[in-house]
Amino acid sequence: MDFLKITLTSLLSVGVLFVITKCMGHKQVAQLDFFDYISGITIGSIAAELATDLEAPWKSLTALVIYGLVSVLLNLLTTKFPRTRKFINGTPTILMNNGKIIRKNLQKAKLDLSEFLLLCREQGYFDPEEIQTAVFEHNGKLSVLPKAEKRPATPYDLHLTVSPAHIGTEVIMDGRTMGENLSRAGRDEKWLEKQIRSQGYRNAGEIFLGIYRPEEDTLTLYPTE
Repeated sequence: MDFLKITLTSLLSVGVLFVITKCMGHKQVAQLDFFDYISGITIGSIAAELATDLEAPWKSLTALVIYGLVSVLLNLLTTKFPRTRKFINGTPTILMNNGKIIRKNLQKAKLDLSEFLLLCREQGYFDPEEIQTAVFEHNGKLSVLPKAEKRPATPYDLHLTVSPAHIGTEVIMDGRTMGENLSRAGRDEKWLEKQIRSQGYRNAGEIFLGIYRPEEDTLTLYPTE
C-alpha cells in the first residue's frame, strides 16, 4: 500500500511540476534571476517531499501550488510594470569601463578579482587589456564589449559584400532518411540516394548526419565512424 501511495504521489508531483514549469515558461529552465533560483530550489524540495509524504501529501501540494502561483504572479508583474524589474530582478552592474576595473562595483556584485577574471575567460578574453566594457548581468552572466582594435574583423570592416547565411535542413539523422524534411526541401529519396552514391557511400545507413542547403543546392554528409 505504501508503495502505491509513493508511486501516486510521485506521479502527482511530476504532473504539478510540469504544469507549473509550463506556466512559468522557458525562463525557469534557462536564464535564472535571483527569485527564480530560490523558487526553483524550493519547488524542487517541496516536490521531493510530496513524493514521500504519505500522511498528509496535500500540505506539500498546497505549498507547491502556492510557490508556483507566486512565481507566475511575479513574472506577470514584471511584464506589466517594467519598473518593478529593478526591485525583483536586480540591475546590471558595470564591472569594467574604458579599460578600467571598477573595484567598488566588484564588491557590490560580491565578486572578487579571481572570479571576475574567470568570467572574462569564459567569454574568451584571457587578457583584460582586450576589454572595453564588462557588465555583470542580473542573471549572473558577464557581457563583454571588446576594444575596437581587439574585436574580430567583420565583412563590414573589410568593405566586403557577402551572401546571407541560411540554415540547412537535416535530411539524414542516425542513418535514417528524414522524409518530411526532404520533401519540405523540395527533394525526394531518389535524388538523395543519387547524391549519396556520388559522394562514395552506398546508402543512408552509412551516414550519421546529412544536411541539405537549398540555397546552395549542396548536400553535406557526415559518415558514421
